[in-house]
Amino acid sequence: MESSSGKNSPEISSMENNSKQTFIIGVAGGSASGKTTVCDIITQQLQGQQIIVLSQESFYHGLSEQKLSRVRQYNFDHPDAFNTERLLSCLRSLKCGNEANIPNYDFKTHKNVSPERKVSPSDVIILEGILVFHDPRIRELMNVKLFVDTDADVRLAHRIYRDTVEKGRDITTVLEQYSKFVKPGYQDFIAPTKKYADIIIPWGRNNQVAIDLIVQHIKTKMGQHDICKFYSNLYVMQSTFQIRGMLTIIRDACTSKHDFVFYADRLIRLVVENGLGHLPFKEKQVNTPTSAVYIGVEFRRETICGVSVIRSGESMENALRACCKGIKIGKILIHKDAGDGEQLIYQHLPKDIAERHVLLLDPILATGNSAVQAISLLLEKGVPESNIIFLNLISAPQGIDMVCKRYPRIKIVTAEIELGLNENCHVIPGMGDFGDRYFGTY
Repeated sequence: MESSSGKNSPEISSMENNSKQTFIIGVAGGSASGKTTVCDIITQQLQGQQIIVLSQESFYHGLSEQKLSRVRQYNFDHPDAFNTERLLSCLRSLKCGNEANIPNYDFKTHKNVSPERKVSPSDVIILEGILVFHDPRIRELMNVKLFVDTDADVRLAHRIYRDTVEKGRDITTVLEQYSKFVKPGYQDFIAPTKKYADIIIPWGRNNQVAIDLIVQHIKTKMGQHDICKFYSNLYVMQSTFQIRGMLTIIRDACTSKHDFVFYADRLIRLVVENGLGHLPFKEKQVNTPTSAVYIGVEFRRETICGVSVIRSGESMENALRACCKGIKIGKILIHKDAGDGEQLIYQHLPKDIAERHVLLLDPILATGNSAVQAISLLLEKGVPESNIIFLNLISAPQGIDMVCKRYPRIKIVTAEIELGLNENCHVIPGMGDFGDRYFGTY
């Protein structure tokens, strides 16, 4: 039996947009693998950006006198050697636009010394270190994760040079520490985090081609991130390998119609579920089969409807019906004419649409002209601008710019932001004519 928390239950706000923050790049890899060099190259090539480079080594715990007396027995390659809570606090502060004090670790005395480094927020943070992927809370803050994969013999040679020349240690201590702690630490703690990387750079600093490609990838991701920072009403689904894999399939010109429809449907369902998460919810209590009370939320399905932009938008109707049983769906047909631009030629909408939240369906946002026509019609019908959620699979920056500037109170939910439009106003890299590929009308 269900029990409501009452008619006066406050509405719970829809999801916050967490994309409006500093762009964080994580660079992990074994000791002396070339992480610093990779960071330097990325910094040099990201011209015009304010960049902070943070080293995980700054967050080593200072050693007590007792531990200093047995420093050769101390494992600096174990996760417990780092003050992860302090690192997490600094990253969160910087990501939210606040200053942070970074510890100043002295490698000769193994102590944190004064003064600490005061760091102001910036456009980009590059965090490098052997175990920066170890803690899931830190991984979640990263926009791009790189792993520098360098041969063990090369890493050892680099480490000997670095620790003897730069850190003032004798070679016997370096080799002893390597065999006792560094090598097993890599196998036990560092190598397993490779699976979390978005990109693995083989051979570190010597692979300039790989680094150049990665810089281009980062620039693309940053362009998407920047537009999200600018528009608070733009929501991009969190990217996963699963989502990127499905997007790869439907972008491939060689994909069959059957596979295109199958994977497009899966992606559309995810976008619809994401869009529903932005509706206002009310608190609700239910009694579970174990006689316990569960405090959850609900949204009123009778207060929402869908509107598809014919014909590509009709591909999204089944996913919406699967998520919201019995939902009303209206249709809008907008004719694209080279001479006269976009012309509305057909509409069939629920009579009470002005009283509903509207999920506007169109898989591709290109120039934004069709979207503007559709949204204008909804506003004419009395739908409050803030009640419109525009759902699509891919969005061009030009279309986002046009829609968000003109209608700052609607929400756009998309799976991925494109590079832009070509001279024919086609989305790049895009996926071709979505309607033709989905319905098989080539």
